[in-house]
Amino acid sequence: MKKFVGRVVAPGEVRHVEALVSHGGLNTLASFQGALQFGDKKVKCGDQSNPDLYGKEMAGKALCIPQTIGSTTGGLVLYCACSMRRQPSCMLFSKPIDSLAGAGVILADVWLDGGAQMPVIDSLGDEFLETVKTGDKITVESDGTVIIE
Repeated sequence: MKKFVGRVVAPGEVRHVEALVSHGGLNTLASFQGALQFGDKKVKCGDQSNPDLYGKEMAGKALCIPQTIGSTTGGLVLYCACSMRRQPSCMLFSKPIDSLAGAGVILADVWLDGGAQMPVIDSLGDEFLETVKTGDKITVESDGTVIIE
């Protein structure tokens, strides 16, 4: 068991969720487009440029990434994923979240009935991403503590 503490961007807790790890940045538009536009309820990652995630189910997972990349639509994409209940269980960033993605998850938490229900923690550090592996079980506590079980 290993603990990391980051900054809470969107509050919440999750227990024993399966990690899905990418060492490359997450292109939110390419990754979520199929789920949002074409009704993919399993939310399989559509970003062919990300071999760590491509074709894998993101819904209900602890999405562990360094950062988001790509389009200025990133925040809107994350907001829409939350509004359609097609979001990961949580998003865990090794680096600080960018302002557009951060705005999307904060607005989803504030504006949606029942909140986004997607805790987001950033600034977990490079060691976090070096330690966590796809399939590990993750717990996120309300104070920003992330436990890899």
